[in-house]
Parts: sequence; C-alpha cells; structure tokens
Amino acid sequence: MKLGCCYYPEHWPDDIWADDARRMADMGLRLVRIGEFAWSRIEPVPGHYDWGWLDRAIETLAAAGLKVILGTPTATPPKWLVDRMPDMVAIDEQGRPRGFGSRRHYCFSHAGYRAEAVRIVTAMAQRYGQHPAITMWQTDNEYGCHDTVLSFSAAAAVAFRDWLAARYDTVDALNQAWGNVFWSMEYRSFAEVDPPHLTVTEANPAHWLDYRRFASVQVASFNREQVAIIRQHSPGRDITHNFMGFFTEFDHHDVGRDIDVATWDSYPLGFLEQFWFSPEEKAAYLRQGHPDIAAFHHDLYRGCSNGRWGVMEQQPGPVNWARFNPAPLPGMVLLWTLEACAHGAELTSYFRWRQAPFAQEQMHAGLLRPDSSEAEAAPEVRAAAEVLAAIGPQVTAQAPVALVFSYEAAWVIGIQPQGQSFRYLELAFQWYSALRAKGLDVDIVSPDADLAGYRMVFVPTLPIMPEGFAAKLAALDCPVLVGPRTGSKTDSFCIPEGLAPGALRDVIPLTVTRVESLRDGVAEPADGWAVTRWREDVASELAPEWADAAERGVVYYSDGVRYCAVWPDAGLLGKVVERMAGEAGVTLANLPEGIRVRRTQAHVFTFNYAAEPVFVPHLGLTLGPASWHLDPL
Repeated sequence: MKLGCCYYPEHWPDDIWADDARRMADMGLRLVRIGEFAWSRIEPVPGHYDWGWLDRAIETLAAAGLKVILGTPTATPPKWLVDRMPDMVAIDEQGRPRGFGSRRHYCFSHAGYRAEAVRIVTAMAQRYGQHPAITMWQTDNEYGCHDTVLSFSAAAAVAFRDWLAARYDTVDALNQAWGNVFWSMEYRSFAEVDPPHLTVTEANPAHWLDYRRFASVQVASFNREQVAIIRQHSPGRDITHNFMGFFTEFDHHDVGRDIDVATWDSYPLGFLEQFWFSPEEKAAYLRQGHPDIAAFHHDLYRGCSNGRWGVMEQQPGPVNWARFNPAPLPGMVLLWTLEACAHGAELTSYFRWRQAPFAQEQMHAGLLRPDSSEAEAAPEVRAAAEVLAAIGPQVTAQAPVALVFSYEAAWVIGIQPQGQSFRYLELAFQWYSALRAKGLDVDIVSPDADLAGYRMVFVPTLPIMPEGFAAKLAALDCPVLVGPRTGSKTDSFCIPEGLAPGALRDVIPLTVTRVESLRDGVAEPADGWAVTRWREDVASELAPEWADAAERGVVYYSDGVRYCAVWPDAGLLGKVVERMAGEAGVTLANLPEGIRVRRTQAHVFTFNYAAEPVFVPHLGLTLGPASWHLDPL
C-alpha cells in the first residue's frame, strides 16, 4: 500500500515547494493529490489558461520521486463562470440558490455547466494526460457533499421530465405506477411534472423515489463524461473518485462501474460525533472512532469497483467540521493506516500536507502545522511507512460473509421511514458491527453481486428486491438472514400484491400482516434480548425460531433462510449469528470490547480501539490503547 497526501501548491509560495516535496519523500510518502480545487488559478479569466504554476508544481513533485494524482477542478467553478451562468447553481429543497462563496455550487443537470466541465477537463487531460508523473486522476471531489445531489432547479426539472418520459413512455403509465389517482395527482403530460418539493404535506413517495433515482443517474452521468475524456487523453492511468462516509444520496455502485479505484475520505472521529452513536459510545471512542466506522467503509467501497479501493483523505488530527473535534489518541493515525492495509487498500493519503492558515479549513489539522513544523501525526506516518515496507504487499481474499447493501433501500427507508429511528445506514452498520464483533471478515456487496461461494449471507433490509433476487437466495447452499421490511415495496413504491415480503414468500412461506414502529426507549423483553424500534406481525404455518416474552414470533426459518421481523438488538443478532455460524461451520471469536481483527492472505491483524489496555484471548497478550498486533496466517 502506497502512502500519500493532499497538497495545494497554489496555497503556498513556490519557493517552498521543493522543500515540501523532499520532506514528503523523506516521510515515506509516494503519492500527492493536487489540483481538485484550483480552477480559478488554472483559468483566471474565461478562455485564458495559466498552466505555468501547475507545470512547475508537477515537475517539482516528480523531481523528488513523487507520483501525482491529478484532480479535475469541477467541484469549485470560478466566480466569473457563475456570473456568466447564474442559473447553474443548485436550488435547495426550500427553493433557495446554493450560491458562490464556498464549493460544490453547481447543479448536475445544468447543460451549460456540464459543457464547461467537459471543456476544462479536456484541457487538463490534453495537457497532462501523457505526463510521466501522473499516475492517477480524481474526478471532481466528494460528489454530493453539503447536500448537493438533489437540486430543484429549472434545469433539473427539465431533465427530470425527460428522464420520466424515457422510463415510462406515456404519462398514463406514470400515473398508474405512481398511483396518482390518490388526491387527484394525475398529470396530462410529462411537462406538468415538477420536482417533489414545496408541497403542502408529504409528496407522493413514488415521486420522491423516482426523483432520487434520477438525481443519482445525473451524478453518474456527470462522472462518466469526465472519465471518457480522461481515458481518451490519458490512457493507462487509473481513475478514481473520493466518496464520503455514511453517505447514500447517490448509487456509488453505479459510479464505481466507471472508475478503476474507489477511494473514500476517512474521518473516524468526525463521523463518530456527527452520526447516531450513543453518548456512551462517543465517550468510549472519543479519540479513536468506533471500531467499525473505518472498516465498514473500507469493505463497502472495496465492493464498489471490483475490489480496487483506497483512502484518499485520512484524518491526521482534529477536523474542523464536526460539532466537537477531538484529537486522535497517540497511535491512532498509524492504526487507521494499517487497518486500511489489512482491508486491501492500494493507497492511503493524508488530508492534508500542511494546515492552512486561512479560509474555511484553517482549523483542520495536517501533517505539518501552518508554520511548517511537524504535527503529531508525522512520526506515525513514518512508522506506517516502515511497517508497510517490512510486511510487504497484502492481498485480501473473499470473506466468508457477505452483507448486501443497497443505496435504493436507503432512499426508500428515508422517504417513508414510518418510525423516525428506522435509519437504513444504522441498521446495515449494526449488522456489520455484530459480525465483526464475532471476529468475522465481511464483504459488503450490491444486490446484483454473485453470492455464490459465501458461507453466510446477510441482508439487513431490501424493501425493493430486484427481479430474481429471491431466487438467487433460494439457490444458495449457505445460511441466509433477511431483515425487516424486505420485499415490502414494489419498484414503484407500492405494497406488493399478496403483501410483504413479496417474492420472498416463495423462499420462506410467511406474510407480514401489520407493522409498527416503537418509540425511543421502548423495549419489549425476551430471553437476553429485546424488541426495539420496529416489529412486524407475521402470519405463517412456520413455528417461529425465536419469539419474545409474549410469544410473538420474531425470527422464522425455512430451508436455510431466516426472516427477522424486528429491528434486532445486539443480543438477538448475536444469537442468530452464532446459530448460522454453527450451521455453516464458520469459527467465531467473541472479541473483547474494542478489539477487531482482519485477515489478509498472509497475515492476521488485531487492532485495539479501546482507550485502555485490553487482554486479547486469541493472542494471549494485552494490547495497549490504539495499538495493533500482526501474526502470520
């Protein structure tokens, strides 16, 4: 795994570039990402390119033996472009423009902006596409960051109508699919359809789902245009995009099909603070991050581009964007780096080389402080480079367990959650975390993935099952667990004929007759576990495999497939995993709190995410806080 950093030569006097490059190489870095926010310096006035500074920056880095990841600058269109096309900005759900003054101020559907994006990417690819220092390209930066996937602009409305016409052919078919007879929502033509916002109350959920599908397609097509240009002018170079954490606003599998290496931006402490984790978890993992945050995304993005993935931005210190921004525990930057290696990353790049003394990110730590002295993470990066050189290449194998992850499922649940605590990402993460706590390696895969060869398969929920998915589960010869709400909707967001779980009834004979969501704090008890958040009433001739204290069925089993009719807490999920593992002949390890393992083809990595020393039974030794251990497999 190569190490790198994110660098902004345009932020610094050019007389320090050579020293920066030398210090990067001395630290063990081999890759440098540049250029992704530099449009105003590349093209300071319309049609006039200033390549001189970028030429010198690339040559300076190359002279130090560094390879360059060159970003296309389309995430930050310059002010002159916005002034020339003021309608190119996105419009938010409240009808307000997302204006100039920060970044990501464009609408994916605006034809004029897309033409400008093609123009600037073509110019960059023609100039640098054959440069020997360019090893990889990054398209744009963090698609969708700051809630910018969904735009409700006039351009988006026009593009949406065209998308609907291609999908449904006739407006009568659209009215039928959406159930527009309800509340007199019927349309006479596609031209009458607006985006689903600014309605008096909830818009039609089928309308919302198609708008989310449309918006995701716009992101993928925008990316595809850039990829095509780069492939034409820079053959042989890998192409990546840097995805984000806990983000489901577009289908990353769709974008991943067009790139070579999926990368993501890893900020474990910021994600712990910003998402659903309990106060107890936030206190226990304050300076380490939850032990499954980074791993979950490593495994998710490995499944988005044929197994090739990396970390484009690794947190090296306090960030600037969370509600609270603690510093990593000493040793955590090294641990995060090695964990990426253990999951098969091709690169880990730290954000950023030097902390900026100005503008929005001046409170975001780097490997250097603004005065160029080394920050706390620098020696850990050196240590990481030494460890990586010592252990050699690491290759992952197919994990014994597959967890099926669907971006469309996230949209469906988000549009109509029925209970405010039913969050798709949290459910998928909790299932993943339960598997990791048992010492299991996990592949996170799309619903389209080939599931043959896995020894256990887990589907946290899949409200809209793709055609043939139920049959694919039935054909497996391994234990399968399917979660609540699976098969509960048709492709057009309706309750299926014969009720939920739809086509899954051919695999496990049961019918969901009623659902209910439970208020936070409600826990209906059973033997060592409890029902919280969500439960379903099930009619079936099957006797429940697990039931609660009131003898209401919770988990049902038929011929290798289980259906879980509740949001399972950790106790119930652990029991089900243990039984399935016994059936599959998979060895489990009940790891101590904070301990996680990951296997490559050559080694077993053990990581301690706890803030205190932990005795690890399978090692027979105690690991200190933020420390790791490596054994040959």
